[in-house]
Amino acid sequence: MRVHALVSNAESARAAAAGGATVVQLRLKGAPTAQIVEVGRALHDLEAELIVNDDLDAALELGCGVHLGQTDPGIERARQAGLTLGISVAKRREAAVAEFSGATYLGAGPIWETPSKPDAGAPIGLDGLRDVCFSVSVPVVAIGGIDASNAADCIHAGAAGVAVIRAVAEIEALRLAVDAAL
Repeated sequence: MRVHALVSNAESARAAAAGGATVVQLRLKGAPTAQIVEVGRALHDLEAELIVNDDLDAALELGCGVHLGQTDPGIERARQAGLTLGISVAKRREAAVAEFSGATYLGAGPIWETPSKPDAGAPIGLDGLRDVCFSVSVPVVAIGGIDASNAADCIHAGAAGVAVIRAVAEIEALRLAVDAAL
């Protein structure tokens, strides 16, 4: 769970995995399931765990994990299928409910403001991350405004890893920072 790279194409996925990402999450907002499956199939030999963002049908077809938001449908189906299931949370209560619902990991944030997702809500900061981490037993991955300069702070707050969108270009430095903090 150490370093999640959220990407929108196969080229970025391969670059992130080569740079040390342990998980690659396909994030093709609004794309049809068939397009997500096509990109996912091109990554069958990826040297990282593949997770699909927001599209349970694509994840089922690809036989990979899925990451869902608080209001996304499919949590029960993903759990029943035995998929790696990530759920986005921002508060302790959401984290507890997500864990009870069968999440195998949680994406907590945004930790800091991020231009990658302007509708992400107010930052929870390191205190909010710490609160989420210590309220559940499943791994927590911090997201939102994270780069190599602050990734270790997230690990020290209790996160098992970090997720990045903008910082994919610096994935090697990010992985080194996370590994050093563990």
